[in-house]
Amino acid sequence: MISVADLVQDKALKGNYFAPEAYVQGDFELGLLETRLGSRLIALPEVFLQGVYAGLDEEIGQATGIVLYNCGRWWGKSFYRRFLQEVSEYYEMPLATMEMAQFLSCLKQCWKTHGWGVINFNFDYYAQGFMVATTVNSPFAQAAPQDKGFSCQPEAGILSSFFSQLTGEQLVCIQTSCESLGASENTFILGLNERLTLAKTLSEEGHDHGTILDRILRDSDS
Repeated sequence: MISVADLVQDKALKGNYFAPEAYVQGDFELGLLETRLGSRLIALPEVFLQGVYAGLDEEIGQATGIVLYNCGRWWGKSFYRRFLQEVSEYYEMPLATMEMAQFLSCLKQCWKTHGWGVINFNFDYYAQGFMVATTVNSPFAQAAPQDKGFSCQPEAGILSSFFSQLTGEQLVCIQTSCESLGASENTFILGLNERLTLAKTLSEEGHDHGTILDRILRDSDS
């Protein structure tokens, strides 16, 4: 029989650190948002994001995607550092020793709580050097001009930077489908730059995700 004393001595199971009601704090009347550790958060209204896309398109045109991708990479560096600190301290273990299921659960909940939609990962192609990520209800896709090309470059940059720091490799992220173009989800392929050169070319030529993935997998096996 398990004694009450043993139950009291055992550490309590940790709950969901990124649960919105616990993670997002502050004085909403004053417009102050903070994490549960006291780090400042910023809310980006849809009209602001729409203005960013419209302004960049007017000022730099076709270079908008590159600028947004690099902004995402810069953003992703800070995002990774904060995620690493918060998760490691809360669960009292280095991120490197965390079970994959727990790590992914934290990352997906963190992504959702920050208001970036719902994200999922597919590691079926890990042996070939690729990882696929999908998002739905992206605020970037919703705010961008519709039917004018891929619009989730900030997300692609964030994913590239986050997983580059996590793996110690310089990874790139190519978007292959987008909600702003009528797709049901936004799809991204992550991998080393030399492995995704073909994917970038095929994406720019307008091929769909299935075709792109099939071609780069066949290319990696040859």
